[in-house]
Amino acid sequence: MSEQPLSAKGTRLNKRGLETRQALLRTALECLAAGGPEAVSASLIAREAGVTWGTVQHQFGDVDGLWAALLEDVLGGGPGKSTATALPVPETSDVGERVDAVVGMLWSAMDLPAFRAIRTLREALPRHRDELEAAYPATAAAIARWDASWTATMEQAFAGLDLDPVRLARVRSLLPGAMRGLHDEQYLSSYTDSAEARRGLAEALTSYLSDQHTPRKGS
Repeated sequence: MSEQPLSAKGTRLNKRGLETRQALLRTALECLAAGGPEAVSASLIAREAGVTWGTVQHQFGDVDGLWAALLEDVLGGGPGKSTATALPVPETSDVGERVDAVVGMLWSAMDLPAFRAIRTLREALPRHRDELEAAYPATAAAIARWDASWTATMEQAFAGLDLDPVRLARVRSLLPGAMRGLHDEQYLSSYTDSAEARRGLAEALTSYLSDQHTPRKGS
């Protein structure tokens, strides 16, 4: 059972406070998932949720606390959400089937409101890690936990297979960006067959992971 969230001052929230917190997080997710020029606006989220900025401060402290709480809420799962480690793994030793499962999971996740919301948020945050950590320390820590969860997902997905850990780490780093690129391409009046593109990506990754030769340093 997860711990009950506290206010920004560390006090226990009553039933109404918990309901207000969930309403704010739900509204934040909806606003970010919808996108638009004002999507990443804590003031807009407060107005849409029907509360004052003081309520947001009581719940989360500041905008950094709000974004961190949203990231943690989505990562933990909940109604209409998907925890980052929820991946059904085929009971097979076939590397290709494992790769297909991961690619399929990521492709489906791209259209979930929670993942659209997180993408909108991350695109609005500082691009450089040092700037992010300085301006949004709690959010940066939550993003680090997302990355750790993705690492755990990949380890789970390929557990029991004799794969080179360096190559698996490279695939883990490559996949999110590659899948976002393919997903975006389908909305750009493209003549590219996205299904064939995903199949080609999966086949290339399968071949790369199946090669038992240890990659050379720097290659």
